[in-house]
Amino acid sequence: MARRHPIPRWVGAIVAALRYHYSAMTQYAGAALASAEAQVAGARDDPAARLALVVRTYHGPTGPAPRHLPFRRAALSFLRWQAHRGVLNPLDNSPPGSVWWRAVNERLLRDGCEAVALVGGLAGEPSSQPVRLWLEFIARPTGRNWFRAHNASIVVAYLEHRDLAEAESAPERFFMNVALVRVLYAHALVGAPRLALGRFAPLGRLLGDPRVGMAGVFLSLRRVLPNRYPLALDVERYIGDEQRLGRLLDYAVIVPRLQRIYEWSAVELGEPRLLELVRDGNPIYAWPFEERHVWSSPHMPPVGRALERVTRAR
Repeated sequence: MARRHPIPRWVGAIVAALRYHYSAMTQYAGAALASAEAQVAGARDDPAARLALVVRTYHGPTGPAPRHLPFRRAALSFLRWQAHRGVLNPLDNSPPGSVWWRAVNERLLRDGCEAVALVGGLAGEPSSQPVRLWLEFIARPTGRNWFRAHNASIVVAYLEHRDLAEAESAPERFFMNVALVRVLYAHALVGAPRLALGRFAPLGRLLGDPRVGMAGVFLSLRRVLPNRYPLALDVERYIGDEQRLGRLLDYAVIVPRLQRIYEWSAVELGEPRLLELVRDGNPIYAWPFEERHVWSSPHMPPVGRALERVTRAR
């Protein structure tokens, strides 16, 4: 057997130094993501702290950001609605918050915090497509860029947490789809107004602008979804109780163009997996296609039929 020569100590010292250097550089390269994760973890069980974290991101990494601040209106509309429902409450509350809603919200917070950290000088490359879109929004704060970033984070969170969604009640899973439909449609108002409103396309950018109040109507969802969590009634009861205006908007304007909105959004967000969440114009996120009747209204009032006709996409 050949005799083994001992490895000189200086070789071992160099290997150890290289390992340490590689480990330090790896940690340094992910400093922005690590900072974002730490901020989100610190706010995890405090809905008010989550709201405060969102506000801080729109102030920018180094001080006032007057071009970005107006966009926090839409972001806070969506988050305040979630906090009001109780879905962001700690899991040891009575009743507890929602594991799924908390996870979706944390993804949105983390992506925004990571983008701000990168702009602020912390090292790292964007960890995902949504973070890259947040950086585009920071560089050029427009309504369309805000929706691209916001909705990309939401869609990725939906895709990542399908297992958690399946554990929720049937009415909650129904309203998860309604929430997604609403934020995608609000984006289309700004980015594809002819698709969203047909001949009334010139109104789209005004109605969907996240800096003004009308976008908050779409994103707060207070007119559409129940205000408390968890839900106790069945889906049909909640659909019947939906406010008239919200019902008309959903069934007369949004539902007839759902498939095209998902297809457009998949391209706009750079996320083809979004098409896994719709089938033949019916949302199927944690929802069986066989129960697609909930997405149609057999007793559409005359005003609803007229609204569908005049807003039909061409």
